[in-house]
Amino acid sequence: MGQKRLKVISASRRTDIPAFYMEWFMAGIDAGSFEVTNPYNGVKRRVDATPDRVHTIVFWSKNYRPFLEAGAGRVLKKLGFNLFFNFTVNSGSILLEPGVPSLDDRLDQMERLSQEFGSETISWRFDPICFFRTGQGRVENNLGDFTRIAQGAGQWGIKRCITSFVDDYSKIRTRLDRLRKGGQPSMALVDPGMEKKREILLRMEKVLGKSGIRLYTCCERLLFDTLPETSGIGESACIPGKLLAELFGGNPVRARDFGQRSKQGCNCTQSVDIGSYGIHPCFHNCLFCYANPAMDSV
Repeated sequence: MGQKRLKVISASRRTDIPAFYMEWFMAGIDAGSFEVTNPYNGVKRRVDATPDRVHTIVFWSKNYRPFLEAGAGRVLKKLGFNLFFNFTVNSGSILLEPGVPSLDDRLDQMERLSQEFGSETISWRFDPICFFRTGQGRVENNLGDFTRIAQGAGQWGIKRCITSFVDDYSKIRTRLDRLRKGGQPSMALVDPGMEKKREILLRMEKVLGKSGIRLYTCCERLLFDTLPETSGIGESACIPGKLLAELFGGNPVRARDFGQRSKQGCNCTQSVDIGSYGIHPCFHNCLFCYANPAMDSV
C-alpha cells in the first residue's frame, strides 16, 4: 500500500485567524482537534489536528502581527507542523480596508515571516484589485503601492504574487448602500472591462519580473484565457499540494478541490477549512469582502 496522504488545514478562507483568533486556534491544537460546522448545512464534524495527521497548516491573513508577537509559529514548528502563509498585502487604502494595519507595518511583517519561516513558504496576495467610483464621481483604484510592495517582497526572496479583480457580489452592493445611508462616503465598485484588466496584469507581470516574482491569477479563467502566449502569468493554487510536498517532503493530499471555484480557475488542492463565518467575524471590515466582516453581523 502507498503512503497515507495527510490532510492540509486551511486557517482560514472564512476569516482572519492569525489576526483575531490565535488563542482559539492554539486551544484547538492543544486539544488535538477542532469542531467545524459546515456553513451550508450546519453539520458539525471533528477535525483531527495533530502532526501525525496534518501535513501542513496553511494560514491566510492580512495581519500576522498577533501571530508573530505570540510566537505561535515557533510553537507550531516545534510541535512538528509544517507552515505555509498566504499573506494579503494591498495598497494602503483606509477607505477599502479600514481595519488593517499600516502598509509599513504589513511590510515589516512580511520581512519577519520570510526571516523566521523562509520566503519559499509565503505567497503574497495582492487581492483583489479594485476600481471604484467615489461620491465625487472619480474612478480610483488600489494599485498605487503595488511597485513598492513588489520591491520589498522581492528583496525578501518571495517568488509568488497572486491576484484577482474584485467580484461585485450583491451582498457587497447591499453593504455599500447601507454604509452610505448611515452617513459613510458614497462608493460603488466599477468593472474596468476585460481589455483594461489584461493590460493591468501584463503591467504587473513586468513590474514583478524586475523583483524575480512570478504573477498568478486566482479564479480569473476568462481573463487568463485572453493573455498572450508570451506571458508567463500562471493560474494559482492558493492551497498548493504539489508545492507543499516539494517544500516539506511527505505526502500531502494533492487531489483538486472541486468544492472551490474550479470552473473559474481555482487550482487549489483539497484542504479542511476550520474557520467559521458565524462565530469568527473578521474585524478588518474590508468593503469588498465576500465573507462575513464584523460590520455585517456585530
